[in-house]
Amino acid sequence: MQADRSPPDLAAILADAASLLTDNRAETALALLAPAARDHPADIALAGLHADALHIAGRLPEAEAEYRRALALDPAPFEPWYGLGSCLVARWSYGAAIGALREALQRRPHHAPAHASLAEALFQTGLIDAAIAQFRQAAAHGDAAMQALALRNIAVIIPGSPDAANATVLALRRAFAASLPRTAPRAPMPRAGRKLRVAYVSAYFGGANWMKPVFAVINRHDRARFEVHMIADGGLPAAAAGYRDHAADVVWRVRGMPNAMLAERIAAAGIDVLVDLNGYSVPDRLGLFALRPAPVQLGWFNMFATTGTDAFNALVGDAAVLPPEEEGFYSERILRVPGSYLAFEVPYGVPDVTPPPALDNGFITFGSLCSAIKLTDPVIAAWARILRAAPTARLLLRHGTLEDASNQALLRARFAAEGIGAARLMLEGGAPHQEFLATYGRIDIALDTFPYNGGTTTTEALWQGVPVLSFNGDRWASRTSRSLLLAAGLREWVADDLAAYVARAVALAGDPATPEHLAELRAAMRATLLGSAVCDTAGLCAALEAIYETGAAA
Repeated sequence: MQADRSPPDLAAILADAASLLTDNRAETALALLAPAARDHPADIALAGLHADALHIAGRLPEAEAEYRRALALDPAPFEPWYGLGSCLVARWSYGAAIGALREALQRRPHHAPAHASLAEALFQTGLIDAAIAQFRQAAAHGDAAMQALALRNIAVIIPGSPDAANATVLALRRAFAASLPRTAPRAPMPRAGRKLRVAYVSAYFGGANWMKPVFAVINRHDRARFEVHMIADGGLPAAAAGYRDHAADVVWRVRGMPNAMLAERIAAAGIDVLVDLNGYSVPDRLGLFALRPAPVQLGWFNMFATTGTDAFNALVGDAAVLPPEEEGFYSERILRVPGSYLAFEVPYGVPDVTPPPALDNGFITFGSLCSAIKLTDPVIAAWARILRAAPTARLLLRHGTLEDASNQALLRARFAAEGIGAARLMLEGGAPHQEFLATYGRIDIALDTFPYNGGTTTTEALWQGVPVLSFNGDRWASRTSRSLLLAAGLREWVADDLAAYVARAVALAGDPATPEHLAELRAAMRATLLGSAVCDTAGLCAALEAIYETGAAA
């Protein structure tokens, strides 16, 4: 249907409200639009603008309802489809957003922001290569700012692309890094017997589960030799997150501080070694390291690929994640610590380890609590192969995005396309962390994701007694679980390749002895971990301290 021309008084309201929205005064605009929408429920332009105002004001459920009402009045225009799709992305309703944004792009194929929003929805559901294609469309049809944003986002997500070779990751990240400001390296500062000043940069100091390796190292630093700084871009270090307070430690609160200003502060503080714990999880902070505020700059912990920059003296990994023959795909020097570069300890309370559910169920429950962005098409295909060959097995997946019905529907449809019906799947949303961890009591064997492995989720599964089945992948991001499992002495849970990974899962599901074997493994797991290199955080700290001192003396 076509909208009638708005009456003069309504036309004035629409004009005034549009002007207010341009000035980011959404609540004032809503004071005009809400009563008008009640008085003129059939006006399409009014319904669309009212939805936009609700969206901008952050009233997302109301905005979604109003966009849908506008589309019920007339499904032809581009604007309400785009508005609805963008609103659904903001609500984490990615499955529904994909449909709405595709409708929008049918109406306006060259709309760069719609391509970018669709890319985000695809990325958040694990459809990485499709997301990259949409970011490329956004760049092709967008202005310079959109091109820069799309290039950055592709650089962020490219290590998780099943189709991306290591050379592709390096090329795309070098392309992004070329946009960063560059400064010549600083000369090391005279020590004159003083402590070495080491500063860690992270947006995640408040995350207990994420930061287990980091706080294990920070807590063990020799304060007689090291002055420890924590540059917090987000949450602050706290006891609840596993940090043990030291009076001499310096915590910087820098959320929102421009890179140039922060670089000046770091240089003025005389930081000797600056350690990036973010990597591409906070890509805008790579610009800080490009300014070279410290003589020695290292990447550790959240590094799963090259940064593509020349801002780092080295990245810190281990022998399991990066063989020497792949160093040519890195713009940085690679340093390896003994054992796992993600060695961890759990300093806070967690649920007790429970017996494997297969003892009571009579079948194997596979599971994954990884982020949905890691559920790539090859992962779905491999897990479907396992379930087809192990007809009694079930698969439990849990993540915050699965709270949403449209996300669940999309995931079920992807499995259905591989021949796996809904009855084989248990899909659950997020939960408070203790309840989330208790989910492992309902999982017999955790299946690793690829090409982006679990990290935190692998450590959590193991600590809850659940073995993680992984394989030796084709890049650093595909070997983080390998690092942890080998260091834990669990070599039998690392398959040589994808085919062996599938075969091993099928064999375990079909072996009547598996439940008892898992029961023994679970009962001893924490003691096994504590006695292995994967929990040798003292060794990891010593190795890092040696790297810091050697780098500062170079």
